[in-house]
Amino acid sequence: MAASLRSSKGAPFARILGTGGYRPQRVVPNEEILKHIDSSDEWIRSRSGIVTRHWANDDETVAEMSLAAAGKALADAGIGPEQVGAVVVATVSHFMQTPSVATEIAHRLGTGKAAAFDISAACAGFGYGLAVAKGMVVEGSAEYVVVIGVERLSELTDREDRSTAFLFGDGAGAVVIGPSDVPAMGPTVWGSEGDKADVIEQTTPWTAYRDGEVARFPALRQEGQTVFRWAVFEMAKVAAEALDAAGVSPEQLDVFIPHQANMRIIDSLAKTLKLPDHVAIARDVETTGNTSAASIPLAMERMLATGQAKSGDTALLIGFGAGLVYAATVVTLP
Repeated sequence: MAASLRSSKGAPFARILGTGGYRPQRVVPNEEILKHIDSSDEWIRSRSGIVTRHWANDDETVAEMSLAAAGKALADAGIGPEQVGAVVVATVSHFMQTPSVATEIAHRLGTGKAAAFDISAACAGFGYGLAVAKGMVVEGSAEYVVVIGVERLSELTDREDRSTAFLFGDGAGAVVIGPSDVPAMGPTVWGSEGDKADVIEQTTPWTAYRDGEVARFPALRQEGQTVFRWAVFEMAKVAAEALDAAGVSPEQLDVFIPHQANMRIIDSLAKTLKLPDHVAIARDVETTGNTSAASIPLAMERMLATGQAKSGDTALLIGFGAGLVYAATVVTLP
């Protein structure tokens, strides 16, 4: 006779309870980037909207930045680390294949024996983490989950590559996901288009560098125009799907927080989606650069801190990047 399975009791719904962010101390203006490429400040600003970015020093590791951001998010949520049942870290720039950096973070936060793992989904990684955390809370396998997006992309930047040298920054953003009595996180619309994997990729595998087949440390490369067209046209469709799945119209939206890839993509997405003038749009890329998995939580934290967004606002989040992968959802801001 087959055994009956009984699921543990979870929450009716899940929500974001708190946010936290960490930006490295070192601010890098375009002038510093221009020492290594033939370009201009005007060209960088017109192509990306980026004026400055933050680069980590030796002490600002992926783990240290994550701990700072997660600590702020826990304090903002009013949750003790001992209440955390899982730590999920989205990153592509933790250079230890194993163990996951999430295990170190969970231990140093003081969570006890929380589940801990990393997600490699590039700029959509934070969105993937939100979906997984929501499932944990509703299923009941964790009452509270810390989701972190963190990157040190300065270490994966070819500073002589005119097409990418100015794009990337470092930082960490975190949120706490917990139970809710009312819907506060819409369905996640996510997916991948692996046939376009070569559009954004690491230049060479680690083994090629190890074996001396290449002299340069691997870096990130991308086909800029292809990425731009895909992001604007295809991701606008995904964003619209997420709104529809949540039962929210553009007129009901308060805040739009897309991945901070570059300003042109952000503005084009908002135009394609026909967002009303009252919708606050995250443009954190101007002073933070493209921080991949960290960009959405960092932008969210800054908008709440500066009053551009407020608690209870309805926000559309969408991340997209290497893979090509994407994830979009509508949430109630904490």
